[in-house]
Amino acid sequence: RITLVDSRPEYIYEFKPLIPEMMEKVRRVLVYLYKENSLPRCVEFVQSITGHFAGCHDDRVMVSCVLEDNKFIVSDREAEDIRKTPVLLRRPSFCPFKHLSVSEASMLPLDILDRGVDVGVAVLLQSANQKVLLTRRASSLAIFPNVWVPPGGHLELDEKLLDAGLRELREETGISLKPEEFSSHMLGLWESVFPPMLSRGLPRRHHIVTYLLLQSTQTHLQLQDRLCPEPREVSGCVWVDPSLVRAIVSTVDGTEHSGKAPANLPQTVRVTEVCSDGALLTSELPVSVLLNTAPPEGPDVERVSTGTKYALELWLKAMESGPDSTSTQQ
Repeated sequence: RITLVDSRPEYIYEFKPLIPEMMEKVRRVLVYLYKENSLPRCVEFVQSITGHFAGCHDDRVMVSCVLEDNKFIVSDREAEDIRKTPVLLRRPSFCPFKHLSVSEASMLPLDILDRGVDVGVAVLLQSANQKVLLTRRASSLAIFPNVWVPPGGHLELDEKLLDAGLRELREETGISLKPEEFSSHMLGLWESVFPPMLSRGLPRRHHIVTYLLLQSTQTHLQLQDRLCPEPREVSGCVWVDPSLVRAIVSTVDGTEHSGKAPANLPQTVRVTEVCSDGALLTSELPVSVLLNTAPPEGPDVERVSTGTKYALELWLKAMESGPDSTSTQQ
């Protein structure tokens, strides 16, 4: 049995670990934890990975990660291993697993408890003229519909992180990059939960998302000409520049926000709308939509996801200091 301690000391959870037969049946790449020279163990669905390393109250921590034998292994930074990549891991302050009570955890169905933590890969595609591509998730999607995110999805079995990012970029946007057309760097890890707040319901999905930066040798207009989005997944595309990104990352989710564009920004931004038949139309989107925040309660709104804001913040810092030479060829 594995014991999980909540952010509040008086709460203790006990759940059965995933058995090998069940994991073989699921056939997914899951997250494993490695700490203090112990053997890697599969993460429980209800466990906050950030909290495991950072403690109950902190929401960010430096960790190491490695993809090995279809296991995404996250360890504390003390574990020196040339194969592992040091990277910042972060969760939102309102992460459901930071606040989940015993009574709420007991209400989760067994098929959810047995899921483990999935691995996602998202790509920040940067053009040669320093713009980044964001896509709006289709309204028909069950998770985070109408939310603006980078192209991305689940890591598949026997797949490297970079290969997964390139595949998702190709499947969602139609842009296929050759090795000589880009350089790549790992930006950071994000602990993602859906629904993102307990006020919206009990957790149903739990991911660690690896954000990769792909720096293209082409301008955004050249890349735009190669767009052929998948309408079942993408309903819109937009290229954002650093000035707009700074405004986006300054907004704080979980608080009321008017979404008003700063005076130094245009009131609208050009977007590519994706029709259900795949046709592309150009329209103007109010910048205020991209500045919306995830409300603490009530229905969600069209906005840039919290994890995406984190990745965009890392992107701005990478441009200022220059990304390190860490390879994502895992």
